[in-house]
Amino acid sequence: MELNEVVGRVTDILDRGINMVGFVSPSHFILQMKIIIAAIESLGYSPKWVFNTNGYDKPETIKTLEGLIDVYLPDFKYWDTLLALKLSDVADYPEVASRSLKEMVRQKGTSLILSEEGTAESGIIIRHLILPGYVENSLNVLRYIANNVSPRLHISLMSQYYPTVNVTSYPHLFRSITAKEYKQVIEEMESLGIYNGWLQELNSIDHYCPDFSKKHPFENY
Repeated sequence: MELNEVVGRVTDILDRGINMVGFVSPSHFILQMKIIIAAIESLGYSPKWVFNTNGYDKPETIKTLEGLIDVYLPDFKYWDTLLALKLSDVADYPEVASRSLKEMVRQKGTSLILSEEGTAESGIIIRHLILPGYVENSLNVLRYIANNVSPRLHISLMSQYYPTVNVTSYPHLFRSITAKEYKQVIEEMESLGIYNGWLQELNSIDHYCPDFSKKHPFENY
């Protein structure tokens, strides 16, 4: 797709009153992302730019985005290196993600600035998905954030994990999380003094489960 076409598609949406543009998993096209942002801003648009990432970004890369990105939306998936290796083939995920998060905090601080409509305009929102059978991993992620970064950061704690046929070889993962597991993580979050953010309802799996057998699985989400 040519640059002009990309810019045209984005500005068409901005012209409808949307004022946020998100780049999802953009680590492998940072240069193109910067070119797109510059091209759109040169036309007089000034949306809020969102960097939506799995958290596995070089901190040096994040540093190059200072002054460009308004809202960082990183995952923090693992603190357990063996689990990171087993499920994502990246044993150094905790080290890389923690360093990148600290760089985001250096740039944006720990406050989340919201518009009058309640949408994020500047700051960081960390997502963490609780995995069934791996509660200790979640507890350690929260402990790291609270004790080594800041308990004032906004965290979106997610309960929406659901098993697919691809995880049949992982017995722990072939189920959703239990109420007991979720309660344990929430209680740890509260004990650490993390009060900013969002908690999903335990039955969120019923609402955030796209049917990937369809051509447009996210059409109703």
